[in-house]
Amino acid sequence: MFVLVLLPPSETKALGGEGPPLDLDALSWPDLSPPRRKLADAVVELAADVPASLVALGLSVRQQDEVSRNAELWTAPTVPALRRYTGVLYDALGFASFSRREREKAHRRLVVASALFGLVGGADPIPAYRLSGASTLPAVGGLRSFWRPTLEPVLAEIDDLVVDLRSGTYAALAPIAGAVSVRVVTEDATGRRLTVSHHNKMYKGRLAAVLVRLGREPSTVDGLARAVSRAGLTVEVTADRSLELLATD
Repeated sequence: MFVLVLLPPSETKALGGEGPPLDLDALSWPDLSPPRRKLADAVVELAADVPASLVALGLSVRQQDEVSRNAELWTAPTVPALRRYTGVLYDALGFASFSRREREKAHRRLVVASALFGLVGGADPIPAYRLSGASTLPAVGGLRSFWRPTLEPVLAEIDDLVVDLRSGTYAALAPIAGAVSVRVVTEDATGRRLTVSHHNKMYKGRLAAVLVRLGREPSTVDGLARAVSRAGLTVEVTADRSLELLATD
């Protein structure tokens, strides 16, 4: 057993790449290939109608380049997922600063929840794309109803200690029974703890970086909390499978 960290994706993604075009057989969890193909084809088909794409994807006219990238989904170059996703959480994760050994651990330990691919391993080669977990596409409908029948059984087969850092939108695509949930909180002057929104992604990125660097593999939530605390983050077990991560910045 080892710790598997499930990350949310990001709307923003690094462009370009040096890898070959998308090959679904090269991605982790090959059982997801059929729905991945169906959804990718639906995204490419929708991209032929720019106005409809803007509506379905919740984009403005100034974001038409995102639609163009979707149109090139099958031919665009790829890069590993942990280099493709960007933004606050991934900046805080700091994958580019990892040593070679840490990168190898990150590729094994970090998994990204994806609206387009369901799940992608850290090293899985993917193109730039635009699709949100809250999207509804004409050809497949809402992504929650699309993914849940296939994705939920796949997640149920994972027997590692899963730390679920997904946002609500992506957690709704398929729950994970027994996963460790994390709530980022801050304390007011009275000591009352409040859910954090502004620093939520940053602290989850920092936590993911700590979990990548774990020396030993904790098998319990309490053991996980102790390991994270030794690394300098303040965490507390608040329920059987829940952690509170205190934001101090």
